Amino acid sequence: MSQEQEIDVQPGKMTRTEIKASASLAGIFALRMLGLFLILPVFAVYAHKIPGGDDEFLVGLTLGIYGLTQGLLQIPFGVASDRWGRKPVIVVGLLIFAAGSFLAAVADQIGLVMLGRALQGAGAISAAVTAMISDSVRERVITKAMAMVGASIGLTFALSLVIAPPLNELFGVPGLFVITGLLALSALPVILYVVPNPPAPAAASAEKHASRWQDVAFDPELLRLNFGIFSLHAVLTAIFVVVPGRLESMDLPVLHHWYVYLPAVLFGFALMVAPIRWAERTQNVTTLVRRAIILMTVTFGLFTYLMHSIWEIAFLLALFFTCFNVLEATLPGLISRFSPRESKGLALGIYNTTQNIGLFAGGAVGGWLAKHFCAETVFVAAALLMILWYFIARGQSEPGRKKSTDATQ
Repeated sequence: MSQEQEIDVQPGKMTRTEIKASASLAGIFALRMLGLFLILPVFAVYAHKIPGGDDEFLVGLTLGIYGLTQGLLQIPFGVASDRWGRKPVIVVGLLIFAAGSFLAAVADQIGLVMLGRALQGAGAISAAVTAMISDSVRERVITKAMAMVGASIGLTFALSLVIAPPLNELFGVPGLFVITGLLALSALPVILYVVPNPPAPAAASAEKHASRWQDVAFDPELLRLNFGIFSLHAVLTAIFVVVPGRLESMDLPVLHHWYVYLPAVLFGFALMVAPIRWAERTQNVTTLVRRAIILMTVTFGLFTYLMHSIWEIAFLLALFFTCFNVLEATLPGLISRFSPRESKGLALGIYNTTQNIGLFAGGAVGGWLAKHFCAETVFVAAALLMILWYFIARGQSEPGRKKSTDATQ
C-alpha cells in the first residue's frame, strides 16, 4: 500500500523497492564482468609463465572463450528463467561461475585455464538479471534501472584497472581467480535474501512467442545494434591481447599499468556526458553513434603508427575509451527503444549473446593476428571492423524521430 502511494505521488521516480532491486541486481551483474575485467590487464603477461602460454593465439583464445560460452548460453538461461524463475537460474549461474574461477585458479597450464574461463562464462546470467530488472520496475523507470547496470559495469572496469595489478602482485593471477570465485559465492545471499521477489510475468501463448522470436531476431534495426555491440566488445578484447605486452616492453611493470589505464577510462567517462545529453535533447542518438564509430576508426589507425612510447599509448587509450563509453552507454537504450514492449527480455538476451560472442571473437582473432603477423595488424583489423560497422549503422533510423513521425500520420 505504501509503495502504491509512493508511485502515485512520485510517478517519474523509482520507489525504494525498485531502487533496492535495481541496485542489488546491478551489483550482481557487475560482479560477472569483474571476472573478465580483473584478468584483462595482467593475463597476457602471466600466461607467458605457464606451459602453452607462449602461444599468442591460445592466450587470446583463453581471454575470449569466456565470451563464447556466455554468449551461447545467454538465451537458454533466459528461457530457463522464464520457466523456472529468475532467482533459481541466477543462483545456478553464480555457482557455475564460481566453479570455473576456482578451476582456473588451480590450473597449471594454458589449456586448463582456458577450461576454467569457459566454465566461468557458462554461468550466463546476464539475460536473466536484466529480465529480472524489467520484472521489478515499472516501464516508465526502466531506463533509469538499466542505467544502473551500465554505470556498475563502467565503475567495475575502472576499479579493476586500479586493483588488478597490486592484487596480482600480492596473490598472482591464480589469486585473482580465487577472489572472483569468492565474490560470486558472496552474491548468493544477496540474490536470495536482499533482492525483492518480482511479480510473476504473464504467460505468453506458443504462437505469440514464436512470432515474437522471429520479429525480434530479424528486425533490421536491432540487427544493426547487435552487430554494433559485437564489434565494440571484439575490439575491446583484441587490444588487451597486445597493449599489456607493449607496455611491459617499455619497462612499465604490470603493477603500474593502471597509471595508463585509469586516466584513460576516467577521461572517457568525463567526455561522454555532454555528447549523450546533446544527442538525447536533439534526438540525434544514432548520429552520435556514427560519429563515435568514425573517431574509433581514426583511433585504431593512429594505433598503427603511435605505439612507440607510453605517452602515445595513453593518449590513444583515452581516445578509445571516450568512444567506447559513449557507445556502451548508448546502444542498450537504442535496443530498448527499438524492441517491441512485450519482447524486451528477448531482445536483451540476443543483445547479450552477440556482446559476449564479440568478446570471444576479439580475443581469438586478435591473438591469431598477433601470433602470425604483429600487434599493428590487430589495430588494422579493428579499424576495418569499425568501417564495416559504420556502413551498417548508416541505415539506422532515429527512434524518437520515427515515433514522432508515426504519430503525425
